[in-house]
Amino acid sequence: MDEIRRKRLIYRANHRGMKEADVMIGRFVETHIDSLTPDQVDRLENLMDELDLDIMDWVMDRQPVPARHDHDVFAMLKAFEPADREAYR
Repeated sequence: MDEIRRKRLIYRANHRGMKEADVMIGRFVETHIDSLTPDQVDRLENLMDELDLDIMDWVMDRQPVPARHDHDVFAMLKAFEPADREAYR
């Protein structure tokens, strides 16, 4: 992955507009961005096109995740535990 795309994804993940999403998605991307395959990065970008509230609902099992996002990257995000995740449950 080129450095511009990497930096853009990290910035986008940390500036979602909703503090809880910034924490969850931002820390996930910072932790995993360098180990994702190109296909996984594509899936991550598509997931990040969704609204913060929708992503949060899917991760917290408030709503079922749509089939288009029911993939390995979403599973990784859902399993990810940033240090202060409890602050927004």
